[in-house]
Amino acid sequence: MNKKTYAVFGLGRYGKAVAKELVEGGAEVIAIDRDISTVNAFASEIPVCKCANVTDPDVIRELDIGSVDVVIIAMAESFEASVMATMLCKEAGVGTVIVKCGDEMRSKILERVGADKVIFPEKESGIRLAKNLLTSGFVDMVELTADISLVELEVREDWIGKTLIDLNLRKKYGVNVVALNKNERIVINIDPTHPLEKNTKLVVIADTAKLGKLKD
Repeated sequence: MNKKTYAVFGLGRYGKAVAKELVEGGAEVIAIDRDISTVNAFASEIPVCKCANVTDPDVIRELDIGSVDVVIIAMAESFEASVMATMLCKEAGVGTVIVKCGDEMRSKILERVGADKVIFPEKESGIRLAKNLLTSGFVDMVELTADISLVELEVREDWIGKTLIDLNLRKKYGVNVVALNKNERIVINIDPTHPLEKNTKLVVIADTAKLGKLKD
């Protein structure tokens, strides 16, 4: 079960999609927007939904944002606000700050002020981001169909030194390993008798409903 806590700043279309998907996935979420009508319209779907100005240091302290594991800043229409919110979150001690951004140039500025990841909404939907966050431990996840996903995940500590034959992932977790990612080099011709190494990622096809078993 995903036990991380999340805050979503900005309840436009992207922010709403992220927040709603996280809540439906069982996560603890605080959603924040500075427009009271937006907050009121969304309050029935998010248990904790507040109207606040997240560019104000006092607000960040009052809401105890520093205790949140992941903050998603979805205010791309206001770049200055995104920059300020990013800085305040990192200063407050937030471990992971993900920021929605409209272009490459601004993304570099956001990274310089502390953003851990910058999202381009035309490339990654809010729902996909939320699913990736909820399936903690997965490097990336793409839904191929409504039931099947392509997932990239880090080799677990207890898998290092074991072969794919030893692990028998298909039987234990219902996944099919289709490739290895070793130092950003994709290996398709996999030797199932070769021990898995540290810093290797597995690319697998799995039943989406059974992905949680990979974290057990």
